[in-house]
Amino acid sequence: MTATYTFDVFSSLDGFGAASGDWTGYWGKQGPELLDHRLALYEEDQRMVFGAVTYRAFAQMWASGTEGSEVRDPWVVRMRDLPATVVSATLTGPLDWPDATLAAGDAVDVVARLKEESGVPLRSHGSLSMNRALMAAGLVDRVQVTLFPVITGRTGLDPVFRGAADFDLELIGTRTLDGRVQELVYRPVPHG
Repeated sequence: MTATYTFDVFSSLDGFGAASGDWTGYWGKQGPELLDHRLALYEEDQRMVFGAVTYRAFAQMWASGTEGSEVRDPWVVRMRDLPATVVSATLTGPLDWPDATLAAGDAVDVVARLKEESGVPLRSHGSLSMNRALMAAGLVDRVQVTLFPVITGRTGLDPVFRGAADFDLELIGTRTLDGRVQELVYRPVPHG
């Protein structure tokens, strides 16, 4: 049996994964429904998969975060406690993550192996370039986009799908959280 792989990403309406300036990690639009829903998603048994850039960013945010900051939201704490695989050709261990395994090599090969061997679903939050490569290789089963009601045209960072292959998306789930944030879950199918 092959484990399901979910590419889980936050995005502004105009497709950016983050922004500079005075925007926060949730673009200031988080509410109790969003935070409770995120915790419920991460309470399920699963294995996280991160690329080196995202792992470094999360580890740095965790080290500098204080109690009560977004970095310590319950779902983020739970995500950090889940077993994780960090795919990197440049990192060396040990990793500053409670249950992380470093996997050297190409992400496509590593995730293909994980999908065959894992007894639990796989999830990646962020890791944009890695997940674009995994989508192109047909290894992403679900794209879960949490769409925040903002446009960050001047301050947007990290275009989520820049350079991605063309895909048709089959909508398999949708949810509105706190009356303003949309969660859209798609099954990606290569176009053409």
